[in-house]
This record gives sequence, structure tokens and C-alpha cells, in this order.
Amino acid sequence: MGERLLTGPAQLAVFASDGLTAFSERPLAVALPESTEEVAAIVRACHRAGVPFVPRGSGTSLSGGSVPVPGGVVIACNRLNRVLRVDPLTRTAVVQPGVINLAVSAAAAAHGLQYAPDPSSQSVCTIGGNVAFNSGGAHCLKHGMTSNHVLAIRAILPDGELVELGSAQGSAGPDWVGMFCGSEGLFGIAVEITLRLVPVPEAVCTALAGYDSLQAAGEAVARILREGLLPVAVEIMDAVAIEAAEASVKPGYPECAALLIVELEGEREAVQADRLVLESLLARSGASDVRITEDPAERALIWKGRKGAFSSVGWLAPDYIVQDGVVPRTKLGYALAEIDRMSAQAGIRIANVFHAGDGNLHPLILYDGAQAGATDRAHQLAGEILRLCIALGGSITGEHGVGLEKRDFLPLMFSEDDIAFMRRIRHAVDPDELSNRGKMLAMS
Repeated sequence: MGERLLTGPAQLAVFASDGLTAFSERPLAVALPESTEEVAAIVRACHRAGVPFVPRGSGTSLSGGSVPVPGGVVIACNRLNRVLRVDPLTRTAVVQPGVINLAVSAAAAAHGLQYAPDPSSQSVCTIGGNVAFNSGGAHCLKHGMTSNHVLAIRAILPDGELVELGSAQGSAGPDWVGMFCGSEGLFGIAVEITLRLVPVPEAVCTALAGYDSLQAAGEAVARILREGLLPVAVEIMDAVAIEAAEASVKPGYPECAALLIVELEGEREAVQADRLVLESLLARSGASDVRITEDPAERALIWKGRKGAFSSVGWLAPDYIVQDGVVPRTKLGYALAEIDRMSAQAGIRIANVFHAGDGNLHPLILYDGAQAGATDRAHQLAGEILRLCIALGGSITGEHGVGLEKRDFLPLMFSEDDIAFMRRIRHAVDPDELSNRGKMLAMS
């Protein structure tokens, strides 16, 4: 695979960082395997030589999780991109790690099935990366995260051993699949993943509602969930995020301080009944400019604006940091008010886009890295937001992972004994810390 081992400076520069460009490191080399056997051979060679390696897909990580390790090799799995089979009877798909998220649903569509987890980057992110970071998405309020849809994994451990974890038929004993999902590459490389598929819903409707404040939108979310509705998605965008979306994809959102997006899906009669309840709830919550549609084109445009929010803020500022904290839903309004106060105090604009249904915040911190000290101030603000999430009983990450960005915040959430236990598990699998060294847990 000589031509698939990249060592030239220009070739390596492409892999120096991921979606979080604040971290950068040029790798020793980049390998482009095309089979499970080649992945295993590369890992075994790294193990023999004591060379660290980093598994990588499309590099859309927003936590520095796929940034190269100093003196290490990047194993880019993009060419392992086949949907190996779709079984409509068991509602499963077996895929390689380089398969694009959206391609799974495309392959399953002929059978009336789809793959539920839908990260905003689903048109470019890979299943292998989704597994590594236990990715979520707007529709995970009802369907759950990636780990809820992974049944089995064939993986190459850090010494090159090929193992089978889990089973499409279910398995007793320790939940090895659950441990592997979200491990951020510390346990090796998934080379074949068995995914759970779900039926394409009979009916879907999407509602837009404008509010005069983020707090009012947040209270509407609480009201919807208190009434017993379980939408497949509940999203909020603030005025800055709306401005960015209108500047880029122009979805035709109403002018308001906060926009609520609610989606219902299921059997047609159930959706129609829930729609009536939702309309009543939105009216009583003080919403303005309420729009509810079942038209696929209109729904696609609504979601294009929301899912393109991260990239859209590039129209408003040359640089930005995407944060990924979580707070309890009951404290969502307070958290948003505090973030607004922090933004004003720091003199830094923040665009708020978040999965309101499960309290997963994605404040986008806008800045200009060409200005002296601007990058440091932006990262300081990002850290203050994470500390706020922890203080409110939340988490430093909902779906983006710890990576390099949040590694130093881990001790604020976990005790020394907790972290020591994590290290023991990691060392049991990878005593030399070769696989994605330094991510999540600092080098011991």
C-alpha cells in the first residue's frame, strides 16, 4: 500500500486538525487502508514499534478528538465505506466505519427503514466517528443516541487483535458494545458495525414558533413535555443563530428573539392527534408566527437552516467555538440567561442553538482570531460555560465528546477514584496508550 501511505508535507497538512481547528498537529504519516486486514496489519506494526495511532473518518469532530498524536500515525478509514448488507427482516444494517451517516438511511430506504441518529453533520460524518463519540442529533430525543442503535462491533484492539463485541441477536454478560461506544478511540478501531434500523414513519409534521425571549421558548418546551407529548425533536435557535441561517441558506424563519422547532412522527392518526395538542400548547405559550407543515420540501428547508447553523455563523464572524454542555431541562432558562450575561460581560457574541428536549446546549462563541487576545478570551468564555453546566448538575458534553478540548474539565465532573478507574479500564485494553493517546484522559 505504498501509494496509500502519505508522508509528504502537503499531504499531511490536510489531516493536521479536525472540525475544532484550535488544535493542530502534523502526523508522522497517514495510512489509507482498504480492508480490515490492512487496518489490523497497520495497528500491529504500530504496536510492535510503540508508535501511537489515531483512527479518523471525515474529521468532523468538534472536540479535537481526531487530531493527530505527536509522532503518531493517522489511520484514515474513509475507504472502508461499504454498506455490507441490509436485512429488512431483522431491521439491521452492517456497515464499515467509513460509511457516511446519511448513506445508511439511503441504503435502507427501499425497505421502508431508516437509521435514526442524525448529527447535524450527517451528510459528511462517518459511522465510525459516530460510534467513537456516541453522536446524537436533533431526533435523538425520542430515538436515543448512537449507542442505542449499535448492536454489534468488530474491532481491532490496540495490539492488532480482531474481536467481536455484541450480537445482532442480543448477548448476555458485560455490555462491551456500550463500553466501546463513546470511548473516543481509546479501545481501538471499529471495522464493522451492526446497526439497528427503524421504520420510516407513516406521517411527519414540523412546527415553527417564534417567541420574544429565550426564556419563553424554554418554558414552552417544559410545557410540551409536561403535557406528555414526546416529539421526535425539540430545538431552539436564538436571534443570532436565526440571523446566520437567513444569511446563508435562507430558510424563511420568522424574525423573533427565539425560534422553537418541534417535530412529530409516527402513525398518521397519532400524529394528527398530537398535532392538535401541540397547536393548543403553542397558542397558550404565547408563540407568534406559528407554522406547522407536513410538506417534505418545507420541512427539509426548516431543517436545512437548523442543521446548517454551525457553518452558517461563518457569515457573522471569521472564527467560532462550538460548545457542547448539558443542563437539566428544569434549569434551561436559568442557564440561557447566565450565558447571555456572560456574553455581554465578555463583549463576545454567542449564537445559541440547542437540543432543547434533552438540555444539550450548543452555544456558538463568535470571535476574530486575527485580533490580539481574541482566541484566548473566546476559550475562557467557553470554559466558563462548561463550569456553569457542571454547577447546575449537568455535563461537559452531550454528544461531541471530551477529546482534547474538555480533557482538563473531566476532574470537575469526576472524583480522582472515578478517573483512576477509567484509566484502569483503558490500560487493561491498551497498556501502552497507543490508541488515540492523550484524548479524553491525559497521558499517565
